[in-house]
Amino acid sequence: MNEPSADDVRIEEGPVPTGCGRRPPAPFVPGPLGPDQLQDIDAYWRAANYLSVGQIYLMDNPLLRQPLDVAHLKPRLLGHWGTTPGLNFIYAHLNRVIRARDLDMIGVWGPGHGAPGLVANAYLEGTYSEVYPDVARDTDGLCRLMRQFSFPGGIPSHASPELPGSIHEGGELGYALAHAFGAALDNPGLIVACTVGDGEAETGPLAAAWHSAKFLDPATDGAVLPILHLNGYKIANPTILDRMPETELRSLLAGYGYEPAFVGGSDPAHMHQAMAAALDGALDDIAKIQASARGGETERPRWPMIVLRSPKGWTGPKTVDGKPVEDTWRSHQVPVAAVRENPEHRAILERWLRSYRPEELFDGQGRLIGRLAALAPEGERRLSANPQANGGRHPQPLRLPDLRRYAVTVPGHGAAAAEATRVLGTFLRDVIALNAEARNFRLMGPDETTSNRLDAVFAVTDRVWQEAILPSDDHLARQGRVMEVLSEHLCEGWLEGYVLTGRHGVFACYEAFIHIVDSMVNQHAKWLKGVRALSWRRPVPSLNILLSSHVWRQDHNGFSHQDPGFIDFVANKRGDIQRIYLPPDANTLLCIMDHCLRTHDRINVVVAGKQPAPQWLGLDEAARHCAAGAGIWDWASNEGEAEPDVVMACAGDVPTLETLAAVDWLRRHVPDLRVRVVNVVDLMTLASRAMHPHGLDDPTFDGLFTRHRPVVFAYHGYPWLIHRLTYKRANHENLHVHGFIDEGTTTTPFDMCVLNRLDRFHLALAALQATPRLGGRGDHAQLILREVLDTHREYVRRTGDDLPEVKAWVWSGGQAPDPRGTGADIGPRGPSEPVRPGETVDGWTIVS
Repeated sequence: MNEPSADDVRIEEGPVPTGCGRRPPAPFVPGPLGPDQLQDIDAYWRAANYLSVGQIYLMDNPLLRQPLDVAHLKPRLLGHWGTTPGLNFIYAHLNRVIRARDLDMIGVWGPGHGAPGLVANAYLEGTYSEVYPDVARDTDGLCRLMRQFSFPGGIPSHASPELPGSIHEGGELGYALAHAFGAALDNPGLIVACTVGDGEAETGPLAAAWHSAKFLDPATDGAVLPILHLNGYKIANPTILDRMPETELRSLLAGYGYEPAFVGGSDPAHMHQAMAAALDGALDDIAKIQASARGGETERPRWPMIVLRSPKGWTGPKTVDGKPVEDTWRSHQVPVAAVRENPEHRAILERWLRSYRPEELFDGQGRLIGRLAALAPEGERRLSANPQANGGRHPQPLRLPDLRRYAVTVPGHGAAAAEATRVLGTFLRDVIALNAEARNFRLMGPDETTSNRLDAVFAVTDRVWQEAILPSDDHLARQGRVMEVLSEHLCEGWLEGYVLTGRHGVFACYEAFIHIVDSMVNQHAKWLKGVRALSWRRPVPSLNILLSSHVWRQDHNGFSHQDPGFIDFVANKRGDIQRIYLPPDANTLLCIMDHCLRTHDRINVVVAGKQPAPQWLGLDEAARHCAAGAGIWDWASNEGEAEPDVVMACAGDVPTLETLAAVDWLRRHVPDLRVRVVNVVDLMTLASRAMHPHGLDDPTFDGLFTRHRPVVFAYHGYPWLIHRLTYKRANHENLHVHGFIDEGTTTTPFDMCVLNRLDRFHLALAALQATPRLGGRGDHAQLILREVLDTHREYVRRTGDDLPEVKAWVWSGGQAPDPRGTGADIGPRGPSEPVRPGETVDGWTIVS
């Protein structure tokens, strides 16, 4: 039993109308709304409810100007009614305050499958017909609106890219509040009204997202108004928050940092007045909080929120077949299911539809009557037309510094050492500084900015923190460009909301734990696929994910921290959406990140190490190599003019190091073995052009890997992905891939490679086994390699450290000359095509 509170804005309700009969006009109840306002807002709500029910059931006769017949009904009834009337109720009241206060507001709708109401409201506002002219504001347009819903070739039952005004893929629960706060960051004039379903509130991401208010700066950011919609049930079970005593729920929300106002009941007149009072109070509080902060107040505010308790399936049938429906779980999806087969069900549906009195709401041409149409905001103030939900109101291009300022000087291949992500940190530092005035770039991560060696950014910014700050704290401030919280869900959700409203950012994460947001990235990929077919959707900055502290340097943390599988997950996404990069050193990382920050409508995944490592390419070489995506490293090869005996390929920083060490060993011990080294920086170049736009054509691929020579491929992740990407290539049967095979523990860095057979000795052994022409010389070299591996195993377990010759290794090229000497990469352009400074190649800019 919920306990009342004297602070509530709830107004005691009057008689409850019947569920399927004709509903009388809402009686006047005293409150913020005058008699005409109350009548009109209730009528607008009825119109939205009517269109919502029609979308679930009807494919003809949209205004019931004929008796309802089987031919008017869809053969398959799909959709969700239970949450929809509450969403329509909220939408109608948001419209009122937008008009009254001239608010810049967008809505984020968390309850699953609430699209019938959201589509209905976008149609009532006129935006839907503007975007989709064939769904006109007339009887034929109404018919198309209803027919298309959850219908082949139509629209889905959740908020999707096709819905004007949406930035939230509503098919999966849990992410609405994080998206809402991401949209509000650096948007000081914006209010994001975020409706949170009580089922959704049971998810881990949503539960953590309540803390987002502790990262919102009222002086420089916008505001989020959470509206927790308690309608009591999920698909078949009650919800936790709805069944909690009200005092306990109030305490929970207050502990999160909110001042909740409770609105509850079922009588429309009383509920309209209560909701109007709650919204007015919340918006007044937001205005006061922002005015105080912008006047110098620094104490973290307690933000307002609304808890709306309404019946599930409100205004729908109360009973069907003698069982209760309204205010139960039975109203969750399709409350009356057998309408084509059962005349009694069909009669219930008709009474339900007619209870909204559509003849009072729509004129003879099927248009919403003028008095009600005037209730919606106008132009860009409409929730369905606000440009903030379509790539931002005035998106600012990201200013990027000249890469030459950050490049590592490489006097010779492998002759310099650097920490790749530390170098990147200096670049991101200046990205932040260059865009300080525009305030359109953020770096997000789960407490790992320093750990991932990106801490150079703290020279120009701080971590955002609205709680107490102690003298011992490091780089905490009310304002900052770095957002750290130990929740990958929040980092991902914030960044998604940020880029979908036109801003830019990077999410940096430990590689093993990025899996926590697999599903969120999946939903974002679906969103990006959806927008491909929508010419009216603006491009949005790409979602950039930097993975460091990766599998091959998590030797100290052990097996739990060793997992490169996120690459496989992203590789499954559509080729026109995803990009996967494995830079071998700092300069290639700089080129790749510079490129990623310039792209739109992509998911870019970059995997880079943070430990000191040899640097292979100067900046010009790196730029050319990244533009090609894959290429022959002539300076490391000794094939001469003949075809190689073996191709040693690599993708990733540690695989590149181990491949070059293997090649160095082979050139010292088997000098007549002809070896070609191929490095892959853009993983998707391995796929066919039909699978991915970055895929190399077959002649170019064959020019790199040959058509019949053995290829020993050292790869950063699980080896079978390389096989999957190349299975249609001519030389696939000669491909021998070494990568992570789920062998891990707390051990030394090199022993991690040995356990997974990615080390230089196993790679050299594989090369020798693949080239039987060597005969006895090859057999002898293999024997030496096996002895070295035995020595390693004994040494590492005795000393706890790697062999001195492994730790001290540097590239020497096997003391053999480079027979070709050009240093040119063979890639999509071909080896003889020059690249001019400043030229753009496949979206890449050659820096000098």
